[in-house]
Amino acid sequence: MVRRVLVTGGLGFIGSHVVDELVATSYDVVVLDNLHPGAHRSEPARRDDVEYHVADVTDANAVAAALEGVDAVSHQAAMVGLGVDFADAPGYATSNDLGTAVLLAALHHTGFSGPIALASSMVVYGEGRYRCARHAVVPAGPRPVDRLEAGDYDPRCPHCGDALVAEPVPEDAPTDPRNVYAATKLHQEHLCGAYALEHPEVDVATLRYHNVYGPRMPRDTPYAGVASIFRSAYEGGRAPRVLEDGGQLRDFVHVTDVARANRIALESGRSGVWNVATGTPHTVWDLASALHRAFAGAPAPEVVGGWRAGDVRHVFASADKARTELGFSATVPFDAGMHDFARAPLRP
Repeated sequence: MVRRVLVTGGLGFIGSHVVDELVATSYDVVVLDNLHPGAHRSEPARRDDVEYHVADVTDANAVAAALEGVDAVSHQAAMVGLGVDFADAPGYATSNDLGTAVLLAALHHTGFSGPIALASSMVVYGEGRYRCARHAVVPAGPRPVDRLEAGDYDPRCPHCGDALVAEPVPEDAPTDPRNVYAATKLHQEHLCGAYALEHPEVDVATLRYHNVYGPRMPRDTPYAGVASIFRSAYEGGRAPRVLEDGGQLRDFVHVTDVARANRIALESGRSGVWNVATGTPHTVWDLASALHRAFAGAPAPEVVGGWRAGDVRHVFASADKARTELGFSATVPFDAGMHDFARAPLRP
């Protein structure tokens, strides 16, 4: 029976909510966090009822110390987002891939036999799932630059060139990472899968988060999510700049639902891959508009076109597998969640 849980990255945005969820349900919690400056510009608040280790997950000795007495792990520590440019690649590979390898090696050395919940991401899918009227479900390759420059943002059928219809992406969809962050998240999955093969007594729950938002998101950083970027713009009296045409479809899931999914996964006694999402997509324009309604008098969002290298057009989730296998369903509705988020504290 799980009683003592290590949460790596437990002082971060999602990790701190996982800690809150576990403490609220009577778990003993240990946190390992390196206070990465990309996520922390000031010292975050700490709970009095949690044991903290301020160290990097790539530090084998620090990981071993944090694992003492632990019988479950929620692995949240990672660099997130698209970053600034490809020069960030070593940082992503070190934090995400090497960090996961060091953690798993430490678990091996300690004879760990409990469950692991891995924070993965929908970015491993690349583009989401698409259907052609003539060719059924087809892969959508990278969007050509000349079409993006012409404002033609939607993927087309690789066989006939016709328009495609986006569908919810299931967990058995092929993976196709399109940027450095995505590649490292998929490698984390592969490392945990390899660990599970050699340690069949260990359950590994791979949780592919969709677009997470909520209190404690970092503000004004290239590693922040789009919800935080838009909210920071409104707070600064600026109109959010909506790329492409604003029609990009995503699944925005509240961080408290994500934290609950981690607890449920650790308690489930199951290994597998699950989307953590609401199952209801919204456009990026919907996001900008929902936040605008909460900021009376703020300038309206602006569609500015353009695109980000490595970004995709549509990716949103099927939430059926998590509901049927884990009993997890998101509970925070989009409008209510965005209304609350507009007033929630962000990380300075």
